Amino acid sequence: MGKHRPYLELVDSNVPWLGKVPSHWRVHQLKRAVEGCVNGVWGSEPDGINDIAVIRVADFDRIGARVNVDDYTMRSITLNERRGRLLKSGDLLIEKSGGGDKQLVGAVVIHEKPLPAVTSNFVARMSPAPGYNPIFLKYVFHYLYSGRVNYPSIKQATGIQNLDSNQYLSEYFSFPPTEEQNGIASFLDHETTKIDRLIAKQERLIELLKEKRQAVISHAVTKGLNPDAPMKNSGVEWLGEVPAHWSVSRIKHAKSMRKNAFVDGPFGSNLKGEHFIDDGDVYVIESNFATQGILREGALKTISFDHFLTINRSETKGGDIIIAKIGAQFGKASILPSLSKQAVVSGNSLKLTVAKGIINNEYLCFVLGYLKERGAMDLIVNATAQPALSLGDMNNLEIPLPSLDEQKEILADIHKKLNKIDETIAAATRAIELMTEHRVALISATVTGKIDVRGWCKPDMELEKSNKTATA
Repeated sequence: MGKHRPYLELVDSNVPWLGKVPSHWRVHQLKRAVEGCVNGVWGSEPDGINDIAVIRVADFDRIGARVNVDDYTMRSITLNERRGRLLKSGDLLIEKSGGGDKQLVGAVVIHEKPLPAVTSNFVARMSPAPGYNPIFLKYVFHYLYSGRVNYPSIKQATGIQNLDSNQYLSEYFSFPPTEEQNGIASFLDHETTKIDRLIAKQERLIELLKEKRQAVISHAVTKGLNPDAPMKNSGVEWLGEVPAHWSVSRIKHAKSMRKNAFVDGPFGSNLKGEHFIDDGDVYVIESNFATQGILREGALKTISFDHFLTINRSETKGGDIIIAKIGAQFGKASILPSLSKQAVVSGNSLKLTVAKGIINNEYLCFVLGYLKERGAMDLIVNATAQPALSLGDMNNLEIPLPSLDEQKEILADIHKKLNKIDETIAAATRAIELMTEHRVALISATVTGKIDVRGWCKPDMELEKSNKTATA
């Protein structure tokens, strides 16, 4: 932003969080820049007669501040319900209810597609007032949301955040003349598009690296490290050929001989909300650990030791493999680290203790990831209201099994390759964070008058590209 000059004449806006603004900009309430704030409607199930697209909060692209949806939700909205609610291209849509623990309600996006639509009951429509550029206003509200200016106007009710739009729109902001708004909108569209393209490239790189990461694991645990090793048919469709000196076993032959080596969590009423207590004696390990591989002891639910004694069949210890049993991410697995307290798995998880003389727990965890990725678990999942794995079917799942020494060699090779991939992913992730921060800072500096872009012109190269596209 150093290449852009500042405005020469600044005055105090009398808005503490806004500071000084260009002297020719007008300071007034946000509500003067929009024509009302009309609440949406949800209507009823589609009936083939009054059906119309309904824009929901789920359709908000919070980064790009636009509606981002290809498959609209259709609802039956009567003509009377549509009156005063039909959207026009350039309307601003504000989230009035929603949010969450890590996300405030109050995001604003622009509606740009000229199709018949209304907003849902959690979203309100704001039409720009005459003399106000809708794209400029989009960036203004993006800045306000990023700076949490909406926070004082949020009311909490039964776990849902509700935005007091009248209070929020009573906040003051500074507005340049219309022509200057137009220039700022063009400048920010151009600059943020460049940033977004760079971010998209880094995101694509991360996707490819994650695919490569899985490919490294899959090849190592099914083909080994020696490309010249003789191969044999495994007899398992999703496994294909494996090294001839490997065996093909089943999970039940790789689990420990100890009692309850492979179990699920307590069933139904044996472990429910009323059993959880603060600072209990025993941790409860839920399936989100299996799916994410992240565990913070301070965030774990706990139960009393007395209740643990009634469900200790499901006890788990450091080194066990925790497998998600129920839900869309069934079959994902992580290795439990050592804990400061005893622990049990919850009803939505499985616990597997391996036979250390046969298989390495980390090797088996990688194999389970391969089985999930290849769809092997899809063949044994129970398709009920929620997909669920059964212990019986999991016990009989085939796995490739090299010697323990070869497993250790495979793991060492996997870690060496994954470390390089993970370093590149971390660098790309950091680059995205920096570009996102720059994007926010650029919008902030421009819409608050910290930089003067009145002399900015779209680069000639871009103009030529636009002309070629227009005449193609």
